[in-house]
Amino acid sequence: MGDWTSAVGAAQLARLLRSQTLPARETAAGRRPPAYRALADGVRLLVLEGRVPVAARLPAERELAAALSLSRTTVASAYEALRGEGFLESRRGAGSWTAVPAGSPLPTRGLDPLPPETAESMIDLGCAALPAPEPWLGRAFQGALDALPPYARTHGDYPAGLPDLRRALADRYTARGIPTMPEQIMVTTGAMGAVAAICHLFAARGERVAVEAPSYANVLQLMRDAGARLVPVAMAGGLTGWDIPAWRQVLRDAAPRMAYLMPDFHNPTGALAGEDQRREMVVAARAAGTVLVADETMSELRLDPGTELPRPVSAFDPAGSTVVTVGSASKAIWAGLRIGWVRAAPDVIRSLVAARAYADLGSPVLEQLAVTWLLGDGGWDAAGDIRRDQARGNRDDLVAALRRHVPGWVFTVPSGGLTLWVRTGGLSGSRIAEAGERLGVRVPSGPRFGVDGAFEGYVRLPFTVGGALAETAATRLAAAAHLVETGAPVAADTPRSLVA
Repeated sequence: MGDWTSAVGAAQLARLLRSQTLPARETAAGRRPPAYRALADGVRLLVLEGRVPVAARLPAERELAAALSLSRTTVASAYEALRGEGFLESRRGAGSWTAVPAGSPLPTRGLDPLPPETAESMIDLGCAALPAPEPWLGRAFQGALDALPPYARTHGDYPAGLPDLRRALADRYTARGIPTMPEQIMVTTGAMGAVAAICHLFAARGERVAVEAPSYANVLQLMRDAGARLVPVAMAGGLTGWDIPAWRQVLRDAAPRMAYLMPDFHNPTGALAGEDQRREMVVAARAAGTVLVADETMSELRLDPGTELPRPVSAFDPAGSTVVTVGSASKAIWAGLRIGWVRAAPDVIRSLVAARAYADLGSPVLEQLAVTWLLGDGGWDAAGDIRRDQARGNRDDLVAALRRHVPGWVFTVPSGGLTLWVRTGGLSGSRIAEAGERLGVRVPSGPRFGVDGAFEGYVRLPFTVGGALAETAATRLAAAAHLVETGAPVAADTPRSLVA
């Protein structure tokens, strides 16, 4: 299979090239570039936007020429130009596959939240997290303290989770139309703990794992650190969910052991996968023998009441042989409430629990009791209402501010979730992030959410600030974009009053 991890067919690449809305660049003399140059620019843009994955095998010159009604010489010249620029690699007998040039700006820092004391000097848009929905968090921990004494008289280790919490979570799935037994639930330390356990079980070092492109940055890094070979699959055009034909092809050709998906208000794009897409993904994964991990951590964050939520992915896998579901209280309630869970077939849960003896042994009892209290006393839905109101107001304020200050930036306003995926008008997202931090606003650049340098033309903006703070953030981002566009240096002591 060579060094490529997926393939783009001639018809598919032709469709993607025709869907580009940007006009071809003109030469200094005002003339349009030759056809090969326009083709090379189109492929390069698709790679940088992540619509064609890095390390994807491109069609043969003759096939692409026929699909585009161009001469083979034109396609060969375009491929040669891309090779010279570092966006294509080739080997005789193995074909050609996409790449990114050495030295391309890539993220070097994590997405850890900044200390609270920096709030006055730095607007932190690095993490998609909101303050706790009080008074419900405090009430939940008071209820947890009241329930603690019987557990305190035990050893305190519950590798599968507290029985009452497992039962409450199973009942919640059953109420959603997914009959579930407590034996199908394992409680974890946040969703990241759940994904880490699943990767350890299903994706040994060197295994291929298919991921959406873009995808959640922290999960991508977790999988890289675990030694997985990531196979990116571009989101459907217009952020309408998954490109099912592309997924079928990757599952068939790359044969990944596991696929990681976020179907509900996807992070970072906010996309919501449709019910037909969910059904077809389960069918395709089952046929390929791929374990489908559905991350539902954003499923509680429907911000527009008129949005209809499709059935969960697990609804299309009654036997639980293909789909493993991840959930968490950290996005729905509060990031500091580090309780997540896995829903899977009982034998999978037993395997996960057995392996936990070599990991963290179990999750904190007090936090589990707090989540149990929320699920049992109506606090979960009430706290969720507060969280949704916070996110909705912040989203609307941020969108309005961006449209005023950076009208050339392009984004789709999601109906739920916590993030806005923004195309930065052809500017480098990494450079904007670098300039923005000097000017007092911290944002993650697009390549954090891609594989091998894709999405350089994007930034992710979470719904964590509203009102005047959202206005200030947009003003500083506009100033950062201006500095990047003009090539002006950003001094460490640039006065933030100039962009406040």
